[in-house]
Amino acid sequence: MDAPGPDDLLRRAYALEAEAAALRARAAGSAAVEDRRTAGAQRPWAALDGATHIALIATDPTGRVTDWNAGAQAILGWTTDAMQGRPIAKLFTPEDRAEGRPEQALRTALDQGRAEEVGWRLRADGERCWVSGETMAVRDAAGGPPGFVTILRDRTDLRAAEQALRASEERYRTLFEAIDDGFCVITFLDGPHGPLSDYVHVEANPGYERHTGIAGIVGRTLRGLVPPDDAEAWLELYGGVLRIGTPIRFERYFALVDRTIEVSAVRIEPPSRRQVSVLFRDITARRKAEDALRASEASARANSERVQLALAAGAIIGTWLWDLPSDRFTVDEAFARSFGLDPALGREGLSLAQVVATVHPDDRAGLAAAIEAAIARGGAYAHQYRVRRADGRYYWLEANGRVDHGPDGTPLSFPGVLIDVDERRAVEAERDRAAAALRSLNETLEQRVAERTAELMRAEEALRQSQKMEAVGQLTGGLAHDFNNMLAGVVGSLELMQTRMLQGRVADLDRYIGAAQGAARRAAALTHRLLAFSRRQTLDPKPTDVNRLVEGMMELVRRTVGPAVAIESIGAGGLWPTLVDPRQLENALLNLCLNARDALPDGGRIVIETANRWLDHRAAQARDLEPGQYVTLCISDNGTGMTADVAAKAFDPFFTTKPIGEGTGLGLSMIYGFAKQSGGQVRIYSEFGQGTMVCLYLPRHLGEAEGDTTLPDLAHAPRAEQGETVLVVDDEPTVRMLVTEVLEDLGYAAIEAADGASGLKVLESDVRIDMLITDVGLPGGMNGRQMAEAGRRHRPDLKVLFITGYAENAALNHGHLGPGMRVMTKPFALEALATRIRGIIAGEG
Repeated sequence: MDAPGPDDLLRRAYALEAEAAALRARAAGSAAVEDRRTAGAQRPWAALDGATHIALIATDPTGRVTDWNAGAQAILGWTTDAMQGRPIAKLFTPEDRAEGRPEQALRTALDQGRAEEVGWRLRADGERCWVSGETMAVRDAAGGPPGFVTILRDRTDLRAAEQALRASEERYRTLFEAIDDGFCVITFLDGPHGPLSDYVHVEANPGYERHTGIAGIVGRTLRGLVPPDDAEAWLELYGGVLRIGTPIRFERYFALVDRTIEVSAVRIEPPSRRQVSVLFRDITARRKAEDALRASEASARANSERVQLALAAGAIIGTWLWDLPSDRFTVDEAFARSFGLDPALGREGLSLAQVVATVHPDDRAGLAAAIEAAIARGGAYAHQYRVRRADGRYYWLEANGRVDHGPDGTPLSFPGVLIDVDERRAVEAERDRAAAALRSLNETLEQRVAERTAELMRAEEALRQSQKMEAVGQLTGGLAHDFNNMLAGVVGSLELMQTRMLQGRVADLDRYIGAAQGAARRAAALTHRLLAFSRRQTLDPKPTDVNRLVEGMMELVRRTVGPAVAIESIGAGGLWPTLVDPRQLENALLNLCLNARDALPDGGRIVIETANRWLDHRAAQARDLEPGQYVTLCISDNGTGMTADVAAKAFDPFFTTKPIGEGTGLGLSMIYGFAKQSGGQVRIYSEFGQGTMVCLYLPRHLGEAEGDTTLPDLAHAPRAEQGETVLVVDDEPTVRMLVTEVLEDLGYAAIEAADGASGLKVLESDVRIDMLITDVGLPGGMNGRQMAEAGRRHRPDLKVLFITGYAENAALNHGHLGPGMRVMTKPFALEALATRIRGIIAGEG
């Protein structure tokens, strides 16, 4: 008969527990324990004398046995006579007796009415049994000293069952934790999406995280882990297992952890538990190995097919396989013919010495060295040598193979093929003879090549010069046309002014003066455009509100583009300031609007728009900018647009689509140069027939924009204070005369110098000098910046205003001026000069 399992033992234990409870209730109702020796007395448990699975023991007040039922004899092995009058402590183990447990049980029963007991007891045969029970104190009807009733139940089997259960659980837990495969149990839930529309992970072993890469899965629901579409797919798989009860196995790629997982799912019975167990196994390595094996097999098949094709076509003239550990060759018929092998040797089991016997004596040493090197290093092998065939002649062939090593580095096999290179070697020999003939002509050939190269270089230089002159011609043609128009306005106005003054007709002088000034301003704008194109203009950057600048330009733009074109301005709210020369930005805006107008021959719409842009690394790299914050000014039109090749060359110097005389090709080049010089960028977005948008990107300025300033009339410009003196240094007499006149009109004392050396002498003297006004480019070997720096050694607080018509960036330290130094660009308004002088002297800039 099979030994009872843990479940059988547990069922028996529960039955014993129920019977013990019933017995305890009946024993509690007994009023007293009568003396067993009383004749004719009826014992309280006489009805249980036949119960062999429950021990009933009665003791007197001293703990000696007075009664003993059949169950006590069955469980403990002692007869009633053997135990009569003996102390109940005899049933306890020596360890318990040493600790006084028998007496402690009686005292507890006496004090509290009952004492529960669990522990080992000694049987008559010396073996031990595990019991549980209780001892109760009872009194007789006469009120004498109390005795005791002990009820014991044999729990040896129950204890064994519990230990077996714990051991089983421990084995399960150890297996559960130790198995490499991932395992989890899921319980299906009803939810907002319907019955069985979600499940929760109620148990998972450590292998689950190793195989799936998902940590802390217990307690998490499916819909809390994956998107809805993925959730529906998993519910369909595992829900089918729950509903039908048929296990499934499938493979699934987990993109989250880049693994391929084999999944097995089984329903946990009964179905009412709504549980499915899932086993996960990472088979990524196996799949990769299978893929590699398939690829290797495919490659081997392809190689085999190529070899067969090559053999059929005659490209390969033989194959071999050399087993290196045994030094045995297996060759095919073609190999044997190519090497002229004796047919008596056969085609298998050949040694290396037998195979190379027909190799040309002069080639044997080289062949041996090549073979030895290939075997030592492993991998590919190729070598050419001559072999003697059956006709007695030597033929060139090439052996191509591969040496394969084992995991421990031992050479294992050496397969390969033979290729006929006899004709190729003949051709190479002929080529060598031809090369030798050519080398004899090498010196004259090199001379001819050198002469031809020099001729080509001269032709290229002539072409570059021609292209350069063509570009300069295009530029000068446009400039000459524009400057002639402007000079005609200036010269003509001055001549008419002179004529009218001689005639005494001064009423029309203002009109001629205005015309001359307008032409001069246009000429100045053209020079600024040239400097901007070359990125060498002198900028006067200020914190600028681009929205306010655009608003101030709108009326001028509307008058300039004409009534046929609608102008719309869209200013971004909260636009950041930008540090830029506002005059040059106005000029760029006007130029872009004029270009847009030219693209709208039949009228149309121009939109001027500003925005804040934050460019990350990718966006900034696409625009050739540093990452950061920028302000954009974009001018777009719905005109003719540009083709891709025109848009690609739009910023090129001198490039224009207008006829000669109608444009210099510097407009967009000027804007590009201004934007780059300001730390920004400009980009064109155009589609032919749809329109064009040009966007300026200007760096954000972390500060407040300056407000609009209006220059006072020269007659109302700030006056000099008593004794204030200004030194004017410029090599152009006309400029010195104009600046001196303005200074004297404002009450300043003016001192003139024509070069840096003369100006420095004045600065090193003791004459009062409140301010220095100097050109940057001066004759005599000392520029204006050098003179000012030298003068400051004698006058540390000297205020300086540089005036220049050309931005000598190097001389001005690339725009980095010291305290008390400012710069103005020629030509300038005299009102602006007067205001700037007063501000610099007063320390306001």
